[in-house]
Parts: sequence; structure tokens; C-alpha cells
Amino acid sequence: MDIVEILIIIGTAASPIIELRGAIPIAIGRYHFTWFYAYLFSVIGNIIPVPFLLGFLEGIIALLSKVHFLDRIIQWFLTKTRQRGKIVERYERFGLALFVAIPLPITGAWTGSILAFLMGLKFKHALVSIIAGVLIAGAIVVSATVLGWAVADIFTKPVD
Repeated sequence: MDIVEILIIIGTAASPIIELRGAIPIAIGRYHFTWFYAYLFSVIGNIIPVPFLLGFLEGIIALLSKVHFLDRIIQWFLTKTRQRGKIVERYERFGLALFVAIPLPITGAWTGSILAFLMGLKFKHALVSIIAGVLIAGAIVVSATVLGWAVADIFTKPVD
């Protein structure tokens, strides 16, 4: 485990869509990190963009919406996010943490930040909820990855 591999995992976890759901399996499978370091660096990477997203999302959306092509994409994405965010509307902070914790595509910290913005949640409340969701999602993904590799080892070891 060298600094370049650590930075790759942090960068992967910080990226939209892939987030820690992709970073943890890469860390464990490709770079042979222990589950602890895979979790640690992936969670750190996934949390890094959240304060910036929560703080600057309104301005970013306003700026990008001035371009017609981008505005159509943004409106489509915001509509999809609102549709997926029913649980957040009902349970607010707890719902946001649950939404982010579900390790499925388009339910991570980036989309959670957008949902928090759309719902008008306070910065501090949104940040705490998203971090809680990231911690839970990380635990789920690490567990699934370690279990998956263990099962794969059982079926791929030669029989004596």
C-alpha cells in the first residue's frame, strides 16, 4: 500500500456515481488493502466533497443551468433525485442518512447532498446525516466485499 494507491482510492471514493461503492472493492481486490484501510480511505474520500457540495450546490446549479443542454440534464437529474428521495421527505435527517447508506447506484453522498439541498436541510444537519450514511454504507460494502472474496476463494481453490 503506497501513497499513489491510497490517493487512487480516495479519488475514486470522492468521484460521483462510483463513490465508496466502487472504491472499497478496488482497494481490497486490486490493491490488496486490508478491510480496515479500504474502509478508512474510502470513507475519507467519499466525505471530502460533501461540505463543498452542500455549500456551493445552489451556485453550481444556477451557473450550469444557463447552458440549455446542461439545464436539460440537470432538470432530469433533479427530477430523478426527487423521485428517489421520498424516504428523505418523510423522515428528513434520518431518511437522508438511510438514503445515503443504501449501497446502490445514485444513492450516495453526492445524490444525498443534492437531496439535502432540494429539501432545504440546514448545512450541519445534512452534513451529519450524510456522514452517518457514508459510514453505514462503507460497513455494508466492506462486509459484502470481504464475504464475496471469501466465497470466491472457496469455489476457486483447487481440490486436493
